[in-house]
Amino acid sequence: MNALTQYALLLGLTLGTVALVLSLYALARAIGRTRVEPVKDVPATAGSLARDPVWVRYHARYYGYALLFLAFDMEMAFMYPWAVVYREEGLVALLDMGVFLAILFLGLLYGWSQGAFRRQ
Repeated sequence: MNALTQYALLLGLTLGTVALVLSLYALARAIGRTRVEPVKDVPATAGSLARDPVWVRYHARYYGYALLFLAFDMEMAFMYPWAVVYREEGLVALLDMGVFLAILFLGLLYGWSQGAFRRQ
């Protein structure tokens, strides 16, 4: 299978997916009924009105947890394709992943030194 055939197949799959999504959306709009009710726009929790406003502020300490989660989530997102490429590239891919993990480890050490893992 040459490159042009692969791109044509990819384009066909993309167009088919977009067409399916748009047709399902149009079908839902055609079949479904919408009722205008003023209560629909009010935020509710388990059937009762919420006592807190919708736009609440989160404490700044949670942003550190979110950043650490994203760092290690991205690590896994990069390690799966790397495992496939490692057989072809060999030592170069191993060194690249070592540098990547070293940078993440430095971020982990920084978070640890700043007290990101202490319970509050």
